[in-house]
Amino acid sequence: MSDVGESKVRQNQGLSRRRFLRASAMAGAAAAVNGFSVPSFAQRRGALSGKRKLGTLEVSSVGLGCQDFTGTFYATAPTREDVITLARTAHEHGVTLFDAAEAYGPLEVERILGEALAPVRNEVVYSSKFGWDIDPETGKMMGGLNSRPDHIRRSIDAMLKRWRTDRIDMVYQHRVDPNVPIEDVAGTLKDLIAQGKVLHHGLSEPGPNTIRRAHAVHPVSAVQNEYSMLARDSEVDIMPVCKELGIGFVCWSPLAMGFLTGTIDQNTQFQRGDFRTQVPSFTPENREGNMALLGVVKKWVKRKNTTPARIALAWQLTREPWIVTIPGTTKMPHMLENSGAASVTFTPAEFAELNADLSQTPVHGERLSPGLLRLSGVEAPAKKA
Repeated sequence: MSDVGESKVRQNQGLSRRRFLRASAMAGAAAAVNGFSVPSFAQRRGALSGKRKLGTLEVSSVGLGCQDFTGTFYATAPTREDVITLARTAHEHGVTLFDAAEAYGPLEVERILGEALAPVRNEVVYSSKFGWDIDPETGKMMGGLNSRPDHIRRSIDAMLKRWRTDRIDMVYQHRVDPNVPIEDVAGTLKDLIAQGKVLHHGLSEPGPNTIRRAHAVHPVSAVQNEYSMLARDSEVDIMPVCKELGIGFVCWSPLAMGFLTGTIDQNTQFQRGDFRTQVPSFTPENREGNMALLGVVKKWVKRKNTTPARIALAWQLTREPWIVTIPGTTKMPHMLENSGAASVTFTPAEFAELNADLSQTPVHGERLSPGLLRLSGVEAPAKKA
């Protein structure tokens, strides 16, 4: 590269970093206006979220779920500038785990995060997913699942470009492909790890035997499942396998799609296109039945002098040291609230009491639509000899 070229690169890098710091400062001011005090830089760096391990991968105990960065989940479209500022501010407040997928957007959420976090690439963990039949270059949805080895390789190569990086820290199979043996999937990821393109791999919503089979090919670092006070299925057969094998567990939708924040009741009207209109637990009747669960949360809000979201997240973090939570949001005050959940603690007696409260409070309605539930807990087909 010429001296002029090198000078331009250094100038652009300097501008990028200055824009990054300026955006973070502006976001901090906005957060203070919205009622959240802003800690000093020294306090922010890692102080709020704490650290945990997913296998051998160290991450913040509270990450950031980025699915709705393009407004396709809750039918509310934030601006690109706002979510870039959000991601950068999350990093400044100790969040290191940023979770996306090629299906989010599709493709666009990875591009947003690649731009937002480029200045701090070596300080954060990039987490993404493959597995739907998506053209990795155009984002065209072909329909169904696709975890064939050649498709995985194309997906990862395209991910690297969108994330503007040479490696993805954590890659999950988004859903188990009923047509591809998990040994082929894990074997392909093992090769990609050997090449340095992927550092760790995981599974999302798998069957328990599929976890064991994948782990036998190459250590699985994490399983990512929906888990909240409103969706506790994973306690039965997935968490015990994770504990036995030393696999981390990542909770998606830990606030039950907003229900556990206390801002939704049986009279809430969702916008057209909002994902929750398809979820049985969100029918008006089931929401009315689940208000008792919210009552448990509010009881503990008073006991701990905190917020419903922090109680719900702290409950997860207290359950096991290998559990990490990734609440999703596009709102700055919500991100700041969530990222401080690790500051809420329970004594063993308090935690036992809280769990007793939950065990006596039934959940009304399934956590997902019948079609999506059929894609959860799937066991991959056997590999033929």
